[in-house]
Amino acid sequence: MRPEIFPRLKTLTSAAALVLLGSALQAAPKHGIAMYGEPALPADYQSLPYVNADAPKGGSFIEGNTGGFDSLNPFVRKGTVPWQLRFFISESLMGRSWDEPFTLYGLLAESIEVPEDRSWVEFTLRPEAKFSDGSPLTVEDVIWSYETLGTEGHPRYHGFRKKIDKIEQTGDRSVRITFNVEDRELALIAGLRPILKKAQWQDMALTDGSLQDVPITSAPYVVSDYEAGRYVSLKRNPEYWGKDLAFRQGTGNFDELRIEFYGDQSVLFEAFKAGEMNFYREGNAEKWASQYDFPAVSDGDVLKSEIKHQRPTGMVGYVMNSRRPVFEDWRVRQAMITAFNFPYVNGTVTGGRQNRIQSYFSNSHLGLQEGPATGKVLEILQPFAADLLPGTIEGLTLPEGDDSPRNRADTRAALNLLEEAGWTVKDGTLVNADGAPFTFEVVIRQGDKEAQSIMEIYREGLTRLGITMQIAQVDNAQFAERRDKQDFDMMPYVRYLSLSPGNEQNLYWGSAQADIEGSRNLMGMKSAAVDATIQAMLTATSSEDFTAATRALDRQLMAGRYVIPLWAGGPARIAHRKTLQFPQNTPIYGDRIGYTPDVWWSEE
Repeated sequence: MRPEIFPRLKTLTSAAALVLLGSALQAAPKHGIAMYGEPALPADYQSLPYVNADAPKGGSFIEGNTGGFDSLNPFVRKGTVPWQLRFFISESLMGRSWDEPFTLYGLLAESIEVPEDRSWVEFTLRPEAKFSDGSPLTVEDVIWSYETLGTEGHPRYHGFRKKIDKIEQTGDRSVRITFNVEDRELALIAGLRPILKKAQWQDMALTDGSLQDVPITSAPYVVSDYEAGRYVSLKRNPEYWGKDLAFRQGTGNFDELRIEFYGDQSVLFEAFKAGEMNFYREGNAEKWASQYDFPAVSDGDVLKSEIKHQRPTGMVGYVMNSRRPVFEDWRVRQAMITAFNFPYVNGTVTGGRQNRIQSYFSNSHLGLQEGPATGKVLEILQPFAADLLPGTIEGLTLPEGDDSPRNRADTRAALNLLEEAGWTVKDGTLVNADGAPFTFEVVIRQGDKEAQSIMEIYREGLTRLGITMQIAQVDNAQFAERRDKQDFDMMPYVRYLSLSPGNEQNLYWGSAQADIEGSRNLMGMKSAAVDATIQAMLTATSSEDFTAATRALDRQLMAGRYVIPLWAGGPARIAHRKTLQFPQNTPIYGDRIGYTPDVWWSEE
């Protein structure tokens, strides 16, 4: 038997060696990684394509927030943190180019290595990488950050940690992460996790820090001063370790990033007009056209700039909590969408200047296509056809509405849907089979005058259906608490989406997230078809398959009727002091974190 066994063993060993050799060849270290294909920039690139590499350094970038803050640790759930801080003080192994759908280039890591199936990823740290206090950034810090954020950190980091089989040091400056699921995006997500300093937290848990315990990171900016609820000031670190990197050329140009806090949006706008800030984003097209005639604009001291983009619209509107009995029936949710007279509301609030969002991924090639599902989209949906809501496969459109306040046709259509769902009008009040009236509460932030105006118009239309709406205005802290505890019937909703949707889609609409406190699945969506579609997105090996899966997801989200869509944002509308400048070669993502304030500069 020996003469027969050894030739076989030799053959198997040779085959295994070839497999390992092939894997090694495929897993050569590279300067960057793309979700599909290769990075657009070569290894010897000099700067990102949308920056002004010669931008001067200096000056301040001052913007405003409403509400307040009681924490400066954006990596845990505890407390209220300025939303920008996570991006201003965070640095990761890889950095993102906003001119490509999803491509990363080395930042803290000088190289990235993956096999063909992306079952693991290995990073090699730059030897010069340092924290802002001058101490070296090590593999030990990287491993501690992944494990601690994945267990003690904000819930946004937990899902990724569960998909890790092991993290191990493979060299003086290298670390390998092996995954326990098939998911091609994980290698890229791994490159975007913030890296914190382990030694800072050796005597206390990450979640136990007080206001003054600002996480030490390696980023270009550090928190230098603050007053609780009033302002936060970040200064550019003159000893920043990465200032000579190609990835950092033309970025981090301001000496100071400052966030001022105000009671509401109206006060914030008046503060900008008075010169207390030098940067202001305007979301309302009507206000942009009619209320920017104050002296600083007329004199040329304040400029009005519009920055276009090619990213999806995402979804902006009012979300209905399907966990609540009043909104658990899709026909009721459709009735609520139908009763919302968009043309009239849009004309009143924005002067009719902004178009309605048509779907979650509209304005991009990832958005659903009009009419019935076909091709690969249909193939993805067909196995779940019996459980899909009407319109998913056949196609659906939003109600047209009209310019009159009464909107009689849609009011009748909404009432018919409500009757199908078991609601009838008795003595002017809409009631269910048990005689309970249809009442619900919409939660909005104090000072959000636009939301208040929209809801007051909407309430008049619902009254004609016999529905009672109550408007609860709460402060920022209460709003966040009620949102996180899912303690609402309806509330304003904003979900920005990218050209490279991936694992975060499970957080937004995955069944496993629906009943978790603090979940971003605000509507309480539970769908096996959606879960399977997201998995198809994550395992797609070609751009064509990925696009089909995303379009299939878009159809299911719209057919769920969870959100009353408002208007698309259009280009970014930014009012800024003339001393603030930005490059003219806009990336495909337009004005986003990573572009503003990163590549802007001051001409002071």
